[in-house]
Amino acid sequence: MTSLAERQAALVAALTGGAAVPPGFDARLVEAARVALLRKRAGEVARQWPELTRALGDGWWPLWSAWAATRPTQGSLRDGWDLARELLARRELPAAAGAELAAREAALSYDGKTNPSPRRAPAVRGAAGSVALQLAGRVRILRRS
Repeated sequence: MTSLAERQAALVAALTGGAAVPPGFDARLVEAARVALLRKRAGEVARQWPELTRALGDGWWPLWSAWAATRPTQGSLRDGWDLARELLARRELPAAAGAELAAREAALSYDGKTNPSPRRAPAVRGAAGSVALQLAGRVRILRRS
């Protein structure tokens, strides 16, 4: 017999990490809740990354839901950042979103594992044809593609 904590962990994994629906739960209801949570996360990421979501347009939801379905949330800032970096690595980041990513990369230090922190030293970062400069805490876009 599994403990309540183990059952709860299995349910959370099914809702947020793409794990199988645990025994005793209605798969249809779990799927409905999973999609609702993905939509909520998408809205939160869209507030943090408006240019990314705008640039992806109608492709935002299908791309986001496929990407996030098996990834537990790391918070909307990190989720959007990780998605943007993955799109950049695959050369699929829209140029319109490049300035947004470059500005975040210049302003904050993020290793993909821990929470972003403000950069103290000047930084120049580029993404998808855009270049951003951070100097004394201010970020300027030097070139926008």
